[in-house]
Amino acid sequence: MLKIGIIGCGKITQVRHAPEYAENPNCEIVAFFDNNQERAQELAKEYNAVACATLDELLDLDIDAVSVNVANFAHADVSIKALNKGKHVLVEKPMATTVEECVAMIEAAKENNVQLMVAQNQRFALAHVKAHELIQSGAIGKVLTFRTVFGHPGPEGWTGDANSWFFDKKLAHFGAMADLGVHKTDLMHYLLDDEITDVFAQIRTLDKKYPDGTPITVDDNSYCMYQTKKGAIGTMHVSWTFYGNEDNSTVIYGTEGILKCYTDPEYSLILEKKNGEVEKFQLDQMTSNKEQTSNGRTNTGVIDGFVEAILEGKEVPVPGYEASKAMRVVIAAEEAAAKNCMVKVKY
Repeated sequence: MLKIGIIGCGKITQVRHAPEYAENPNCEIVAFFDNNQERAQELAKEYNAVACATLDELLDLDIDAVSVNVANFAHADVSIKALNKGKHVLVEKPMATTVEECVAMIEAAKENNVQLMVAQNQRFALAHVKAHELIQSGAIGKVLTFRTVFGHPGPEGWTGDANSWFFDKKLAHFGAMADLGVHKTDLMHYLLDDEITDVFAQIRTLDKKYPDGTPITVDDNSYCMYQTKKGAIGTMHVSWTFYGNEDNSTVIYGTEGILKCYTDPEYSLILEKKNGEVEKFQLDQMTSNKEQTSNGRTNTGVIDGFVEAILEGKEVPVPGYEASKAMRVVIAAEEAAAKNCMVKVKY
């Protein structure tokens, strides 16, 4: 039985981490901590756990692992503190705000002989898992191009706060590019078994405003062109201004066919072969932010993968060193946007 502490009691804890830990029979939520004590106490009561007054109090408890679900700027500091206490860490994305922070987190896990995982949940979506298998089997031949999109109306719908911390550069550091773009960047690394090596980007604040009408201090749209180590090229568009249904789709174009992930409301994966054959798969559908915040959530598989790996003594599904590659691309994209030119990713 794995004993769990959860650090940060915002929406991601309320609709994903806490319920997914509770649904897993091989772990027990022991404690919560949040700077907002009332939130921690509410969750502690709901899950029969304790609410700690300080982070140190939680880390001093007899727990095996923690989820780090705080604002982006604190991911590295809190994770490293937990790792240095000998706790396994599952940290929400984006992993950190700089490459140096990512490296420090990876080194802390290594030095303390514990595991660090980043919650890149798109790797666990069933259509993505199957698409990865098909690409590796050669079902669409050599991958030539791709396009991936993740857009929704914005994090204020997720948090319920028109003045969301996601909009504050001091707390979030990034906007849509890292909130959503890190998901899709990591997904492309996973699907293609490849690495993005070059990026051109336009990172803009097109529409989002604070309640007083001033523009938010982070981006609400990012559009990138990627090139991979194996020679594929593709585009990624992430947005907080899709004021309708969410779009969370990916299409991969190869020499022998096309794979369409989450482009169809009934078939989450469609394989279109060069010879005209079409194979459709009814696997799962992406749960939108709106569904997750209105009791329509489904299990992402992230918690189950984390718990299973630790209990079985195997490597976690998305180790820090792997997730950090997507962060390097995000940071290169920021540089590319600032310089208005193609930038090489520094690995």
